[in-house]
Amino acid sequence: MINAIYARWAQHLSRQSQRPAYLLIADLIAEGINNGEFQARDRLPPLRELAVALSLNYTTVTRGYAEAKRRGLIDSRPGMGSFIRGKVPTIPLSGGSSYEMTMNAPIEPEAPDIAEAIRAGALNLFTQRDIYSLLRYQDFGGAQEDKNMAIVWLEKCLPRVESEEVLVCPGIHSALVGLMTLLSRKGGAVCLSNLVYPGLKAIASQLNIPLHALECDEDGVLPRAFENQCQLGNVCALYLNPTLQNPTTLTLPLRRRESLADIALRYSVPIIEDDAYAALPTRTLPTFAELVPELTWYVTGLSKCFGPGLRIAFVKGPGKRATQLLAGALRALTVMSSPVTNALASQWIGDGTADRVLLAIRQEARIRQQLAARHLGQFHYKADPDGFHLWLPLPKSLRWNPSDAAVKLREQGVSAVSSAAFCTDNNPPDALRLCLGGAWSREVCEENLKIVADMLEHPQHFASVVL
Repeated sequence: MINAIYARWAQHLSRQSQRPAYLLIADLIAEGINNGEFQARDRLPPLRELAVALSLNYTTVTRGYAEAKRRGLIDSRPGMGSFIRGKVPTIPLSGGSSYEMTMNAPIEPEAPDIAEAIRAGALNLFTQRDIYSLLRYQDFGGAQEDKNMAIVWLEKCLPRVESEEVLVCPGIHSALVGLMTLLSRKGGAVCLSNLVYPGLKAIASQLNIPLHALECDEDGVLPRAFENQCQLGNVCALYLNPTLQNPTTLTLPLRRRESLADIALRYSVPIIEDDAYAALPTRTLPTFAELVPELTWYVTGLSKCFGPGLRIAFVKGPGKRATQLLAGALRALTVMSSPVTNALASQWIGDGTADRVLLAIRQEARIRQQLAARHLGQFHYKADPDGFHLWLPLPKSLRWNPSDAAVKLREQGVSAVSSAAFCTDNNPPDALRLCLGGAWSREVCEENLKIVADMLEHPQHFASVVL
């Protein structure tokens, strides 16, 4: 029966010349689910086997599976294969933004041994631990053993972290909600870059906290712009994403860090240091938590170097008393972080799995950055060799609105977001943020880069592609 299905696919593909073959593969998978040919958990043939059966090249079939995965039709995992998900109702997001969530998806290492290590660590945890202890209420901030593992992770970037200053939280975004709630009580605006993580904009809007965009140059926020605002006396905090900044991939140089830290110290302005990508670069710079520890709230986590499903953040506060105040705010907002998630994170940090995943992501990121340089080098984009994002200014010859370009690329399976999503001063540059982690294989990533290059080189041809 299976061979008959793929023989029919081959006939269908041979008759259809207008629609791209990779989209037809996803269409045929959807049709097979709807008419009962496929059932949930049915295994699809390996990519190379299907390519031979359909007389297509490997890349086309890879893109077909990627498109089917994007539509929620299949699940694919390196070393395991691709499986039918079955009929799953699609529920559109409502009441939120159009921000593309795959934009922050880290690379999933194509390494069966790492996947097995993750699985083994989880099995070991649930075998060794009292399961009921993980289902009970816990005091906010994490159990002591979870804080100990948080300190192990924090000390990759920070020296000498005290347990009384550490909180384990349910994700960086939740930690930012708590910090914004706490620091805005005295009034005033949060100062930040003219381009920031869209989630912070959403938080500020929800909490009715004013944001003040500071003038920037190629090294980030200008110190004089920050000081001018401090002199007006209406600043409640300075928000910075100093390492592999979202979206520009900029890492603030040391002199800029020192200048901003000095101003914050002179005016007693708290700093929110969102260091979500801190573990990725092999080279490190002093953090604001080191430069002005008495004012800095340092926030990092595992979602950008392990997986977004591991919703856990580690916060190092500016002293025991301040940390207790944040714990109170977060307790009211989130009750507690999940003991199960905390225990899994602690297990993987303690047994070395988290370091193995981080190393694999970093190695794959370098390879994908090399692919980006090969296909997009002429377009003067910005990136860090250890990161999995690109900041791509659009050439004037393109004559496309960045939002339109992002939509076109997402229709082709490329993880792209317009600069408007990040803008805080109502003057977005003509640029896109591209995610190299959104592609689930290196081959798909390279195909996506070719699509971007084709759009930039031949915009008229790209606009006429039949989707």
